[in-house]
Amino acid sequence: MQTHNRGGAIVPGADIAVRTEELSKLYGTREALVGLDLTVPAGQVFGFLGPNGAGKTTTIGILCTLLRPTLGHAWVAGAHVAREAGRVRRRIGVVFQEQTLDQDLTAMESMRMQAELYGLPGPAARAASTALLDLMGLADRAGHVVRTLSGGTRRRLEIARALVHGPRVLFLDEPTTGLDPQTRAAVREHLRLLCREHGITVFLTTHHLEEAEHCDRIAIIDDGELVAEGSPGELKAVIGADLVTLRTDDDERVAEAVRRLFGVATVTGPGGVRLRAPDGAALVPRLCAELTVPIHSVTVAPPTLDDVFLHHTGRTIR
Repeated sequence: MQTHNRGGAIVPGADIAVRTEELSKLYGTREALVGLDLTVPAGQVFGFLGPNGAGKTTTIGILCTLLRPTLGHAWVAGAHVAREAGRVRRRIGVVFQEQTLDQDLTAMESMRMQAELYGLPGPAARAASTALLDLMGLADRAGHVVRTLSGGTRRRLEIARALVHGPRVLFLDEPTTGLDPQTRAAVREHLRLLCREHGITVFLTTHHLEEAEHCDRIAIIDDGELVAEGSPGELKAVIGADLVTLRTDDDERVAEAVRRLFGVATVTGPGGVRLRAPDGAALVPRLCAELTVPIHSVTVAPPTLDDVFLHHTGRTIR
């Protein structure tokens, strides 16, 4: 449900966690963000995907009230980021890319200090801190000093700390940068649990394609502009074809034969002959039967988010 304010702008209802309208940010004459229109449903893991310098950190800075937009409007948890900054700050949690934990405090002391900053009374602070450490799998680390914790454990502690005051939206700026694959997977699972069992909306920025694959919805940004938005499946469906790669004795001859016999465009490079087909697995037996040049290997890969980025921008995100 949505309402309108006296200026005519749409104010998101409870089912919308984040909404922007024509949101723009200029640094001098440089456009860091250009007319961003974004809608993030409540209770989902939302990924903001783009390369470094695309405008992700500028966007999250505006949504967290750390930056003022040059033009446009944004609402977070029903509050306007410019006119109601105090309400926004009480309704959000933020985990920055750079670690902000005090190295000399224990995990529980970090939680209690954050709770005090938000004015939680002692009993409520203790209860929330204990529950959140348990939720993030850190109950056995409560008395450990931060400097003794691993990078992944510190990241989970930062997430727990950002939730101690009960925010409705959790902002994470590149939350798994520098973590190993196993720890990244553990962090993702805890974020999924927050949405599923606690109704919290998670808004994360990332340039990791694998991380974006696990989001409910994704918005892809490049050079400050939104280029695509949807679920991972919806975005990849736009490509609609598998990538078939052949390594042969004579890639140029094979590429020409594929174009002639199957009417399919090909690209030849150091990795072999590449072509797109709606059902790559079904095409492979026909390729092997029709081509006379010896084939050393054939791989079939479904569309990826990197393919989606290439489709919309003309370059890969890697």
